[in-house]
Order: sequence, then structure tokens, then C-alpha cells
Amino acid sequence: MTDKYTELVSHGLGKNVARKLGLPQPALLRRYKPGQALVTGPILVQGTTAEADGLAAALLSWDLDVRRHAVPREKLGAIILVLDELARPEDLEKPVLSAASSLRDLAPSARFITVSRPAAEAGNPPQAAARQGVDGFLRSLAKELRAGATANGILLAEGVPATSPSALGAVWFFLSGRSAFVDGQFLTITTAAGQLPADFDKPLAGKVAVVTGAARGIGAAIARTLHRDGATLVLVDIPAAGDHLARVANEVRGTALQLDVSRDDAGQRILDHAVQRHGRLDIVIHNAGITRDKLLANMDHSRWSSVLDINISSQLRINEALLASEHFGGSPRVVSVASTSGIAGNRGQTNYAASKGGVMGMVRATAPLLSARGGTINAVAPGFIETEMTARIPFAVREVGRRLNSLQQGGQPSDVAEAIAFLASDAAGGINGDVLRVCGQNLVGA
Repeated sequence: MTDKYTELVSHGLGKNVARKLGLPQPALLRRYKPGQALVTGPILVQGTTAEADGLAAALLSWDLDVRRHAVPREKLGAIILVLDELARPEDLEKPVLSAASSLRDLAPSARFITVSRPAAEAGNPPQAAARQGVDGFLRSLAKELRAGATANGILLAEGVPATSPSALGAVWFFLSGRSAFVDGQFLTITTAAGQLPADFDKPLAGKVAVVTGAARGIGAAIARTLHRDGATLVLVDIPAAGDHLARVANEVRGTALQLDVSRDDAGQRILDHAVQRHGRLDIVIHNAGITRDKLLANMDHSRWSSVLDINISSQLRINEALLASEHFGGSPRVVSVASTSGIAGNRGQTNYAASKGGVMGMVRATAPLLSARGGTINAVAPGFIETEMTARIPFAVREVGRRLNSLQQGGQPSDVAEAIAFLASDAAGGINGDVLRVCGQNLVGA
């Protein structure tokens, strides 16, 4: 669904009228297109530690224009602030205010990225305070940036360098147009595992991937994005969606499997199909899901049980089959679609929010099981995304939902797909058990 308002106020007379009336002026976001430049200008890497030096050198090796010191009035594509050696809250002031002096030089759709360490791994209270301060600083800054610029953070677990494959992969993702609707969020690099792709435009080349709920909407967008990135696809949806599923499968040159994922044998049938066609399975995207909204006072067994069964119980059963199979080996990837409703809650969605909260709990608990075989599992939590479902929301409610984030607009299904494609890649091999929100920094929830 198109956001006509955003198009109207982005240029010409509509832009002038919106400015004079003080109306929201969402920017047209820089979204990824194959072959485009990673950023729109020079990258300023700030920080005095060895990790800052190493990161700057790595970016230079990508033939990027890297600065170590600001040049007044030079338009910047990105600022990367490395804060990996904070010892006390007072240590924040100098680097943060130094970066602040360059904020007005950021180009439209620029990126601001922090690189720091998790507060939970700090050795003492002052260090924990300083590290947690980065969280509050970054999320607040994200709400101040304009013109489609975003701010996100990377947390390096102890002993993980900023030049590890997944740290660099996260930098690449946050710098690129693939992260257009990701704002005010953090990715934690838990290990130095992972591998950067030989071709950043085809990071999933040679991978076999399954996408459930693939017939339309976000699922179809995921299929198209994984195909664009080089994956061979098996697309799954219920028999009633068979015609739509076949069309998407033909478009991405994949195979279609008509299957209700809530069946007890769904996991085994998915595995059998992938192995018979392609000899193995590398990636599983749990996207299938339903809503049956009702206030809890009016909730019944059917509405509650159907949502929980499809949205979370089916994923648990499929994962059990995957973990028991020798054909889901090597460096397997699982990515589940959660929701910001599972984080902040949503009126009339107690069943849906419980199921999506369950997805995030499952991801965290399953991470060690997949890590034992060299794999990962993560979740993506979309906010307001322009789909057929949101198009049916009453106009006034829909407009509030669109504007209630730092980017003042709804996301596109492709925004969710881009985050999933990154987490499914080898470049994200050091990210495990994480939840990445794709919500434009929705103003509800953390």
C-alpha cells in the first residue's frame, strides 16, 4: 500500500504547505537497490581506540571514503562512533560532543552507528553505567535525526573485535539502504564467527531456503528478497492460498509446498521436500502467522488457541524436526517473524502479543542449541508495515500508526525482508538469539 501523504509532502507545493502548517514531513527513505553505493558520502569514524583504527582500516579496504577527523561543512554519509573502552559515565562526554559537532553535516538518509560493549558484561558498576548510557544516548539521538537519517548500535561481546566478520556485516547492513526502516536499535555480536560474502549483492548465493506464509504480503517480499540475494527457495503456505503461492514461486524460480504449518508433521514434510529437490536445507524463515483480535473479556478458545498454535507452537514443532535432522547442518540459519506487539503489547491483541512474545522467548532459548551445530536463530519484530492488513485499518487509526515512529511513516514489506535476509546470511554468523525491530523506532516500547 502506498503512503500518498509521504509522497505529497516530499517535494514541491505539498512540501511547502506542510512546512508552513507544521505538519509531519516524512522523508523518502534510501532503500537498497543492487549495485548502488553503500553510503551517500564520506564516512567519519570517530574514536581513539585500536578497535576504531581497525574498523577504519577495514572500511578503507572496501574502497569507501573514510575520514578519521571531521572536515567542517563536508556532507557526510555516515558517522561511526567507537566507544568500546568506556570505564565510567564521564568518559561519554568528549566523544559524544565531538560527534555532535558533525551532526549538521549529515546528508539525507545518512547513518549514525555506535560500536560499544554490552552493559551486562561490565566488570563494575561505573563501567555498566557508562555502557548502558550509550543505549539511552543512541535511542534519543535517533529521535532527533531528520531527512531519513537513522541511528543504530552494535554491541561487541567481550573479546569480539570490531573487525570480526559479523561486526563488519552489521556495519555493512546498518550503512546500506537495507536498513532504511531500522532505527534506534542494537545488534549484539556474541562471537567472532561468520563470514563476509564474496559478493555483497549476492550474500545468499548457493543457499537453500524455506519461507512459510509466502503466498502474499511480507512472506512474498521475503521470498523475492532472498531470491534476489541468490538463494534457492521452497515456499510454503496453506492450500487455500495455492494460486497465489504458485505465482510467487514461479516469479522467484522456486518450488511451492502447499502445507498447513500447524500440522504435527509439517517440519518433516518441509525437510523431505527440500532434501528431495535440493539435497539439503540451509535457511528456514518462520513467517506464517494469523491474527484473531478481540478484547480479552470477549476472547474465546478458538481465537486464542488458533493464534498460539500457528504463530508459535508450529515453529516449536518445526524447529524440533530441524534439530533432529542431519540435513539441516553446516551453518544453519533460522529467522522468525515476531512483532512489536510482543514487546509493547497492543489493545485487543492479547493472544497475538502472547504468541509473538513467545517467538522471542523461543529464539533466545533455542540459540544455544543451534550454536552447537554452527548455526544461529534470530527474530525480526516489525512495527507498522504497509500491507493488505494495515490497509483495512480505519483511516484515522492508520494515520496515527504510520506517524508514531521516528521516521513518521509506515515501513514496506521489503524492509522486513531486508533484515531477515541479513540475519540469514553468513555475515550474521556471530549474531544469535537476538531480536531486531524493524519499526522506524516506534515510539511505543523499548
